[in-house]
Amino acid sequence: MKDTLIRVICRDAEIKFTAVSTRELTERARQIHRTLPLATAALGRTLAAASMMGRELKDKNGSVTLQIKGDGPLGTITAVGDCDGCVRGYLQNPAADLPLKPDGHLDVGNGVGRGYVMVIKDIGVGEPFTGTTALHNGEIAEDITKYFAESEQVPSAVALGVLVDTDQSVRQAGGYIVQLMPGAADEDITRLEHNIAKAGAITSMFEQGMDAEDIARAVLDGFDIEVLERVPISYRCGCTHAKVTRALISLGREELKRLRDEEDGIEVTCQFCDQVYKLSREDIDVLLTAATAREENDR
Repeated sequence: MKDTLIRVICRDAEIKFTAVSTRELTERARQIHRTLPLATAALGRTLAAASMMGRELKDKNGSVTLQIKGDGPLGTITAVGDCDGCVRGYLQNPAADLPLKPDGHLDVGNGVGRGYVMVIKDIGVGEPFTGTTALHNGEIAEDITKYFAESEQVPSAVALGVLVDTDQSVRQAGGYIVQLMPGAADEDITRLEHNIAKAGAITSMFEQGMDAEDIARAVLDGFDIEVLERVPISYRCGCTHAKVTRALISLGREELKRLRDEEDGIEVTCQFCDQVYKLSREDIDVLLTAATAREENDR
């Protein structure tokens, strides 16, 4: 099953729905960051949410940065979702581990700990919108549900899941976000709540062979639905040598002088994809010239 994002509306109710299947991109993230199962589950859930939230943006240059900042052993988890649904992400402690919960599930809640959710929406112009809410329980799906209710005032239900196989690879991953629009009828809300409870865990649905559209039909059973779009998604990092050099120039002349004088070349590693960019002392001289010219122009 290829990674896919699907968006659906109900013709007969004020409900909208987005779902993603993200097994391949979550496995790609696991391989890049060499995560243990607990970190794989936490990062995979965050990537799925960021993909769906990024796709909601209308601007082609837009992106959503989702950060889960807890005091647990996983540390901060960061994912960026672009407007086409493609994502990238990393977490502070990929080797974090905890005993399984009594039900045999990974203890993501305690892995995340207490803290807050931060969402930064950037449409490429003006100041980005930033919303922050306290973590509910560290399980990420419930935390994002709370964020939507408190920061955006949109009643939502969020399901996110990652099933890790016995060899630590990703067996299933994905999620959905269902939201009530203004004017949603009480009977529609009751039906939706019943459907969500009946549908069960997102990874269980994937294990049954269901795809994103099947999950939409299960959660929205009894409603007249219309599939607005079905798009492929992937793990995608946009880092380039040019972006790295621009970031280094922004450090300023004095810092670049220090790097040139104290280091025999430097290596810069992308946090999202672990790509290593090597720059020699001569390369730093070129950046130093550019930084000097920029600072003189800014005077």
